[in-house]
Amino acid sequence: MTTHEAEAQRRDAADPGHRHLFHVPPAEGGRYPETAYFAGNSLGLQPRATRTDLLADLDTWSQIGVEGWFESQRPWTRYHELLTGPTARLVGARTTETVVMNTLTVNLHLLMVSFYRPAGERTRIVIEDAAFPSDSYAVRSQARFHGLDPDETVVRLRPRAGEDTLRTEDVTAYLAAEGERVALVLLGGVNYLTGELMDIPAITAAGRAAGAVVGWDLAHAVGNVPLSLHDWDVDFAAWCTYKYLNSGPGALAGLFVHERHLGDPDLPRFEGWWGNDLATRFEMAQVSRPPATADAWQVSCQPLLAMGPVRTSLELFDAVGMPALRERSIRLTGWLGQLLDEVTADRPLTVVTPRDPDRRGCQLSVRIGVGSAAELASRLRYEHGVIADSREPDIIRFAPVPLYSTYHDCWRAAEALAATVDVTKPA
Repeated sequence: MTTHEAEAQRRDAADPGHRHLFHVPPAEGGRYPETAYFAGNSLGLQPRATRTDLLADLDTWSQIGVEGWFESQRPWTRYHELLTGPTARLVGARTTETVVMNTLTVNLHLLMVSFYRPAGERTRIVIEDAAFPSDSYAVRSQARFHGLDPDETVVRLRPRAGEDTLRTEDVTAYLAAEGERVALVLLGGVNYLTGELMDIPAITAAGRAAGAVVGWDLAHAVGNVPLSLHDWDVDFAAWCTYKYLNSGPGALAGLFVHERHLGDPDLPRFEGWWGNDLATRFEMAQVSRPPATADAWQVSCQPLLAMGPVRTSLELFDAVGMPALRERSIRLTGWLGQLLDEVTADRPLTVVTPRDPDRRGCQLSVRIGVGSAAELASRLRYEHGVIADSREPDIIRFAPVPLYSTYHDCWRAAEALAATVDVTKPA
C-alpha cells in the first residue's frame, strides 16, 4: 500500500477539491497533523465561513434587538427565504416546493399528517428493512396513531438471500403485486447502512402507478448525489442538513412538497402561526390563511441563529455546484474502492456498497468478519488519525466527501485498515 502514496499526492495536485474552506480536526494518532475525516455521512465538517456569518447575525441581535425582525440587513421574518432558492436548486425543485425548518423526523411526521391517509384496504407503509431506526419508529407510531397494528401495517422490504442491498426490480415488483394495499412508500434515497443509492425516479413512478403516495428520506442523499425531485414526480421528501450539507450538529432540516399538492384546501395539515401567509400574519386573525407554497407546513417561528449555518453551507454548494461535486465524488470514491479491493482481498473484510457508481453516493461500507466495528473504528482513530464511523455489529462506513476529502485521505484510510486488520491465515 505504501507505494500508492505518491499516486495519491499526484491525484490531489490535479484534483484538489475545496478542503481549504473547512476546519479539519487535528489527528489524534498516526504521523499526519490532520485527521483523515470519513464521517461526513454522520456529521460534516465546519466551513470556515460559518463563524463569521453566525457572529454577524448575533451582532444584529445585540445592536437592534427586536427590530431585527423587520429592519436588519437580513430581516428575520424573511430569513428562511434566503435558504429557499439554494435548497430548491440543490434538490431539483421549484422555490415554492421547498422550505427549511425543524429537524428531519419532525418534518417526516408533519408530512405524514398530510400524506399518510390510510383507508379501507390501503393502509400499508413500505420501508426498507435497513431503514434508519428513526424512520422505523416514525412510521410505526403513525400506524398506531391511526389505530392500526404496526407489525401488520409496516412492510419492510429485504434484500434477496445472500445479498446486502435491495434491487429496484424487487421493490417495483412488490408495488405492482401489492400496490392496492399500499398507502405510503417511504424509503431512504441513499441507505444509511450500505450506501446504496436507490433508483428514486423508477420507484416513485411504480409507487404512484400503484396509487400510493411516495415520499423519500434524503438525509444521506442531499449534497451527496444530484436530485430532481420535481421532475421525478416525488410527492414529498425530507432531509437533515448536518451530514453532507455541513450545517452543524442537529441543524435545521429541509422539506419538499410537490407543487400539485400546494394550495389544496382538502389536504390535512397541522398549522401554526408561522405557516400563515406573511402578508396577513400580523393581522393576528383567528383562522389561518396559509400560502400555496411549502411554507404552509411551517408551524413555529424559525430559530434564526440556527438558520445562519445552513445559509452559509448552501451558498457554498451554490458556488461549487452539484454536477462538479458529483464528478469529483465518483473519482474520489472510485479511488478509495480500488484501494479497498487490495486490502479486502486477503482479510476478513467485505465492501457491501454497490460497485456501480450509479448505484452509490460517496459512502463505502465495509463489513468486518472478526471483532467489533466500534473497536476497529477506535483503533483507526487513535492509532492512525483516521475517523470513520461504525454501525454495530459489523459495519465500518467511509465517506470520502468531495468538498473536503483528499486522495491522500483515502490512501491513509486503506493503509490504516491494512495495518489494523490481520491477513486471513490459510486453513
